[in-house]
Amino acid sequence: MYKHLFYGLVGLSLIFGLSSCEDKPKNGRTDTYSSGSITFAADESFHPIIDEEIDVFHSIYRDAHVTPIYTNEIDAVNLLLSDSVCLAIASRDFTKSEYENYRSRGFSPRAIKLAKDGLAFIINNQNTDSCISVKNIKRILSGEAKNWSDVAPGSKRGEIVVCFDNKQSSAVHFCVDSLLGGKPINSPNIVAAKTSKEVIQYVRETPDAIGIIGSNWLNDPRDTTNITFYKDTRVMHVSKKDEATPDNSYQPYQAYIYNGRYPIVRTVYALLNDPRQGLPWGFAHFIESYKGQLIIKRSGILPIIMDTYVIDVKVN
Repeated sequence: MYKHLFYGLVGLSLIFGLSSCEDKPKNGRTDTYSSGSITFAADESFHPIIDEEIDVFHSIYRDAHVTPIYTNEIDAVNLLLSDSVCLAIASRDFTKSEYENYRSRGFSPRAIKLAKDGLAFIINNQNTDSCISVKNIKRILSGEAKNWSDVAPGSKRGEIVVCFDNKQSSAVHFCVDSLLGGKPINSPNIVAAKTSKEVIQYVRETPDAIGIIGSNWLNDPRDTTNITFYKDTRVMHVSKKDEATPDNSYQPYQAYIYNGRYPIVRTVYALLNDPRQGLPWGFAHFIESYKGQLIIKRSGILPIIMDTYVIDVKVN
C-alpha cells in the first residue's frame, strides 16, 4: 500500500514539474505588464524625456525596473531587430521590410506614436544671423553653401561648421531622408560629437558653428510655460519661405510645432516586438497614457495624444 502511495506521489511530482517547466518562458523572462526587470534601447537625443518618464514610472510601479540603453538610432533599432530588446524609442516607424520580416517569423510588431519634436538649429551667442530658411539649411547640408555669407549676405563670419550628436543619430537620419531626399550630407565641415550635450558645448565654444539637436534639450526647466530656452546658446528661427525674415521664421516651441509654423518636425515612436506583452508594453503604454503625455508636455515638445490648446495673444 505504501509502495503504491510512493509511486503516486512521484507521478504527481513529475506532472507538476513538467507543468511548471512548460509555464516558464523559454527565453527566461518573468516580467509582467507592471513588474519585473527589462532593458530597452533609446536614441540618445531623447535622453532627458526618457529619464523623466522612467522616474515617474518607477514611483508608480514599485515592482518594475526598466533600464535604458542610450545609443544612436541605428544601433537602437538594430538591438530591437536582433531580438536583444523588445522596445526601442526612435524617431521613425518600422520600415515595410522590417514589418514583413517580423510577420514572416510569426511576430506582430507595433509602432506607437508618442510625441512630436522640433529639430533645433543652434548657434553661438555671438552669431547674430539667427534667421534661416529650410532652403538654406538644405544648401548647407548638401555642401552648396559653405560660408555664412552664402546664407546671410553681408555676414563677416567664416566657414559654417555643422555639428551633429552622432553620425548614426536620428538627427542625421532625418536630415538625409526628410531634407535631402535620401542624398548624403556633403557639407565640407562636419563635426560629430558623441552626445547632444556635447553638441551644445561645442556650439558654445565655436562662433561659426551650427548644431543640430532635438529641441527637448533646450528648454529651461525653471520655466513651466515652456517658452524659455537656455540662454547660453542661440536657437535659430526657421522659415518655410525661401527668404527668412523675423516675421516669417519660428523657433521650435510647442505652439509652433502644433500649428505647423515650425517646419522641421519629427515624430517620436515606441517600437515594440513583445509577444509576451510584458513590461516593455507596460512602459510604452505608460508613456502614451495621460501621465506619460503630461511629462512630454512639460518637457517642451508636443504630446501626441493630449488635447492641446493654443491661444493667440496680441501684445501692444
